[in-house]
Amino acid sequence: MTAFDRGLLGHRCWLELATGERVDLPVDRWTAIPCEGDEVLLDACDGPTLDVGCGPGRLTAGLSERGVASLGVDISATAVRLTHDRGAAALHRDVFDRLPGEGRWRHVLLADGNIGIGGDPHRLLTRMAELITTGGTVLVELDPPGRGLRQDRVRLRPDDGAWFTWAWVGVEAIADLAARTAFRVAWSTSHGHRWFACLEKA
Repeated sequence: MTAFDRGLLGHRCWLELATGERVDLPVDRWTAIPCEGDEVLLDACDGPTLDVGCGPGRLTAGLSERGVASLGVDISATAVRLTHDRGAAALHRDVFDRLPGEGRWRHVLLADGNIGIGGDPHRLLTRMAELITTGGTVLVELDPPGRGLRQDRVRLRPDDGAWFTWAWVGVEAIADLAARTAFRVAWSTSHGHRWFACLEKA
């Protein structure tokens, strides 16, 4: 269950790590219209795009408004409903389940730190390679330089959610990860406090 299903929209919430460390979640940004830095992702999508972990659908809807065919995917039924409310298409499904158009998507979005889905970025990018066409791209939002690759057990707070595994990938760690998963880094950039990379399928 996610922040969306737990009714935490509009409230301050965070991930609590097993170490006791706290990572604040930018819920307000997720529920807003496309905002600072989002254009980096949106401008890079010129064909059918799958928005993995779409949340309330700001990017899925943003692409639709630009005339780009897009589909959001999220494990949260509430997030999918919110995406539909924006007039965009979305499926309530796990990205590791069967999805429409496998092997034919031009782009996949892993925004808002969704490279951490499942706690195993190698497995996730291997799955992304199955979803996109040859020459397609995965647009990834990353942590700032110096963070490396990190995996940890986390839970959603202030609610007493169940523990699950998440991962974080710093911008300096993406090239090695890409090379081990049939991708190469086409470019990386920053916008404000946010970092991004474009991974091209070999």
